[in-house]
Amino acid sequence: MFRKLLKKRAANSVWTHPSRRRFLAGAGAAMAAFPMSSGAQERKKDSPRDAKAPAVASSASPGTMRWQSTWPAKDIRHEYALDFAKKVNDMTGGELRIEMLPAGAVVSAAGLLEAVSKGALDGSHGVAAYHFGKQNALALWGSGAAFGMDANMLLAWHKYGGGKELLAKLYQSIGANVVSFPYGPMPTQPLGWFRKPVTGVNGFKGLKFRTVGLSIDVFTGLGATVNAYPDGEIVPAMERGLLDAAELNNASSDRILGFPDVSKVCMLQSYHRNAEQFEILFNKARFDGLPAGIKAIVENAVEAASADMSWKAINRYSRDYTEMQAKQGVKFHRTPNTVLQRQLVEYDKAAAGRRDNALWVEIEESQRRFAERAVKWQLDTQISGAMAYEHYFGKAAAGKGGAKKRA
Repeated sequence: MFRKLLKKRAANSVWTHPSRRRFLAGAGAAMAAFPMSSGAQERKKDSPRDAKAPAVASSASPGTMRWQSTWPAKDIRHEYALDFAKKVNDMTGGELRIEMLPAGAVVSAAGLLEAVSKGALDGSHGVAAYHFGKQNALALWGSGAAFGMDANMLLAWHKYGGGKELLAKLYQSIGANVVSFPYGPMPTQPLGWFRKPVTGVNGFKGLKFRTVGLSIDVFTGLGATVNAYPDGEIVPAMERGLLDAAELNNASSDRILGFPDVSKVCMLQSYHRNAEQFEILFNKARFDGLPAGIKAIVENAVEAASADMSWKAINRYSRDYTEMQAKQGVKFHRTPNTVLQRQLVEYDKAAAGRRDNALWVEIEESQRRFAERAVKWQLDTQISGAMAYEHYFGKAAAGKGGAKKRA
């Protein structure tokens, strides 16, 4: 069926036209300037490495797309990227094949948006909020409290509450030639890894802390001295004393990066990224050139991969969480309520400083309207698992190093 569709549309399809399948002679062309938003973090330019990224030769067949993820090959987040690609490859019967490369194979993570927009890559796997430097309203897809929504609820807003249209409008505002599919709800991310437990807001005073994006404003407001180290430089910086503490993403990624080797204290629960999700990003010309049947398969593959990612995360994160305690001596502690409350205050200040951006205001108000209804429903309807867990596992779990209750 799909082979017939492809033959029928071959003459007019951007996707199947051989000249359109050639990658740019150098990824430097992919790094053409985008309009940049204000603020020190937002103005930061791509590294020289991006400007000199090597050319990508295209020996692939017309039905093959070259993609890159934001993640190292051994990171579970790259595994999620591979899972998505496999679903597309399998569901199309090989009519469309996505080759997913790890971080740095073509360009650095900071250069992915431009590379996809300009066609040096056909697509990427990452996080929309990571493009905060190009348009600060992208932070609203995962950075901050999201009015109490978790990541799955934010995805519900995206699909049914107007977020899809607003994200397309946002990318158009910076001239990005892309089609975005947010997917894959991430569990609440840890506050971070520390030398000793954080017992209150004063624990951040003068602390050399690593975070990125809008969270820089939040942790600076808590009193920390913030440095935005890339993922691969975090653990070495902690080893050398350049950082006192840092946050990354999840139990599995944190473990493979080596956090338990430099810290035995991890603080769980935080509002700095409690609603983040992944992003599938297509070059718009490539996606628009796909036959309608293939587009439909891709869109359904995104949702299938989203569900699978959430299930895999539960299995793998819980296993690494348990093994880091049993095998590596890590102690998990819950973030004190005083810190969580202060995060909300500092996030509100950071958001207020971006309301000169009309798109920020439009998106924020859309999320607020959805959250007011949806979060109340969830809080009133969903039962906590704490009582049942205590009933069945409380005595057995007592004293085995689980996260200690917050003050």
